[in-house]
Amino acid sequence: MKFDLHMHTARHSSDAESDPFELVKAAMKAGLNGIVITEHDWLWTEPELEELRAFAPGLVILAGVEVTGHGGDVLCYGISDPFALPRGIGWRELTREVHRQGGACVAAHPNRWGQPFEKILREQMPELDGIEVMSNNMDADLRARAADLLTKYRYFAQLGNSDSHEPHTVGCCYTDFDAEIRTNADLVAAIQGKKGIAKVNNHAHRT
Repeated sequence: MKFDLHMHTARHSSDAESDPFELVKAAMKAGLNGIVITEHDWLWTEPELEELRAFAPGLVILAGVEVTGHGGDVLCYGISDPFALPRGIGWRELTREVHRQGGACVAAHPNRWGQPFEKILREQMPELDGIEVMSNNMDADLRARAADLLTKYRYFAQLGNSDSHEPHTVGCCYTDFDAEIRTNADLVAAIQGKKGIAKVNNHAHRT
């Protein structure tokens, strides 16, 4: 199943332009099977998600959070209490709390903006499940460095995402899962089971 697991909307992310319904339409046009909305430090509620599901019943629509952690951003999936993951939380504490809630945690765009990613791993010793290896906001150098990280840290799952803040980037990169994903529990199991391969979508919608 083709999933874009990192995207923002204007409803809850101040730096995003996408209307949620335009984002959903773009996801369908890009040929995705599912999306995960990951606002900055905010988790969509189930009633909000149900609105989108009613609009696009053929698309799996879930929500996670991109937590602004101490050292960088972490994508958190399958969580129920975002308030236990405040801005500025250390990665070790963050990852342990995500796992306590039954979720999975993936480092967003490692090494972006000069982030000393491996230093963070050494000093904070987080329990990450994976890393984002490609997105609209990761250039060729960052993607190559992420690929190197996969060979060095073989326990990391790989995710490809758009990190979309506007509809035309939705689905430009995605994760192709060899698993059936309908629920948050399915998604967490697929990430932790390393069932996904990051891919570039050559058929994604462009404006």
